[in-house]
Amino acid sequence: MNVTLKPFDFAQAVARAGLNTDGMPLAKGKAVEGGGFQQALTNALRGVSDTHNQAVQMQREVQLDNPNVSIEETMVAMQKAQIGFQATVQVRNRLVQAYSDIMNMQV
Repeated sequence: MNVTLKPFDFAQAVARAGLNTDGMPLAKGKAVEGGGFQQALTNALRGVSDTHNQAVQMQREVQLDNPNVSIEETMVAMQKAQIGFQATVQVRNRLVQAYSDIMNMQV
């Protein structure tokens, strides 16, 4: 399994935060559009789903005795899928709790 890290682009990171590289806010209309919370959540859920689908496919290949798929890689993929799912459930629980807290606030 090949693991590669993307290089950190400081200029892009501060632009996403709405800042110049010197830390000053960008002029109105120059901020990078990132799609917001909904887009980030959608991408995260899609990633968890893709990881799960990959683990299921690798399990199927191991069961069919495919010599190109090792049991070790399959177990690692299954653990990644499990951790991703557990994290997703925790995020969901926190969002539901935050929603309940907001709805129960006195106005």
